[in-house]
Amino acid sequence: MKFKKRRWHCLPGQPLTELDKQVMYWENKGKEVPTRDLIKTPEQIEGIRIAGKVNTGCLDAVAAAIRPGMSTQEIDDICMQYCKDNNAVPACLNYEGYPKSVCISVNDVVCHGIPSPDTILKEGDIVNIDITTILHGYFADASRMFMIGEVSPQAERLVKVAKECMELGIAAVKPWHYLGDIGAACGSHARKNGYSVVTALGGHGVGKKFHLEPFVPHVGEVNTGMLLVPGMTLTVEPMINEGTYKVTTDAVDGWTVRTRDHKLSAQWEKTILITETGTEVLSS
Repeated sequence: MKFKKRRWHCLPGQPLTELDKQVMYWENKGKEVPTRDLIKTPEQIEGIRIAGKVNTGCLDAVAAAIRPGMSTQEIDDICMQYCKDNNAVPACLNYEGYPKSVCISVNDVVCHGIPSPDTILKEGDIVNIDITTILHGYFADASRMFMIGEVSPQAERLVKVAKECMELGIAAVKPWHYLGDIGAACGSHARKNGYSVVTALGGHGVGKKFHLEPFVPHVGEVNTGMLLVPGMTLTVEPMINEGTYKVTTDAVDGWTVRTRDHKLSAQWEKTILITETGTEVLSS
């Protein structure tokens, strides 16, 4: 007889904890559960929390400076300097060959826009700034949308709904519920407002690596997917498009992801901790 390989492994030589018992109960019921290494220790949670404060501070510094006429390279410079001043490292820099310290995505760019002195922000643009910082080996990740000057009502509405999708996704995160609940909340709100959700990209676990399990989709069905267990840390970051959900990646730089129909896209992101009672935002 063949037995299904377990994902959850108890600590050798240690008695079963209440957490072990609860996870094993659901695994025995046939539910997908995280591996034990995805459950952070109190020390690891504090490390991510401290990194998150630096990450949030970096986005605050951008918020104080961003303006029409500014190049996206100037924003990258602000982020790099803020990291240096706070003994942190920008995780994006040289990650799999990425050349800058932050991702800056303007208008129809969904994500991974590369900062450049030639890309100048102008009145009416909408911009996503996505920064991940490493402090003492711990990662924290967040992004915000910025509206440059006066934007169109259509652009403002998209930015607003994208933020609501993220907030509803986070609100759907409850211990001992399911990963699919996040996508169900994000996706239904986007569709209700006439928008689509990018499915080729999503959120991810965070910790002592940039990207960990689980992949966090922003479309889904309630009560499906991996069990959400206290101690997991992950990002919720729906990418909401004005038109089609389909995207293309720039053939020259290999990074810049755009909407296939060149309509607008917006994204907000936070790093969260799943607690015994709900969630704690670690970076925003």
